Amino acid sequence: MNKKSTTKIVDDAPITQNDIDSGQLVLRKRGAGGAVLPAKRRINIFLDSATLDYFKAKAGGRGYQTLINDTLKQAMQSESLETVVRNTIREELRKAA
Repeated sequence: MNKKSTTKIVDDAPITQNDIDSGQLVLRKRGAGGAVLPAKRRINIFLDSATLDYFKAKAGGRGYQTLINDTLKQAMQSESLETVVRNTIREELRKAA
């Protein structure tokens, strides 16, 4: 890793929470390919205790919100996949009739 950075470091002072809060520094997660992942949005949601307990237990207490988010994404993907499969089957049945 001998590549030189394309950004100039103006200050070698350690990063503080104030830097992040003031918008001078924004930390973003990166995917496997190095692309910046879209930021998450903060929301308020009410879940029943059994649902919350289930996800906390499955995640080991830490990271349960990410687990809930991943589960919702899977539900969205399976819903769209289900729609594609249903439409394909209907088309095939029309052709056969």
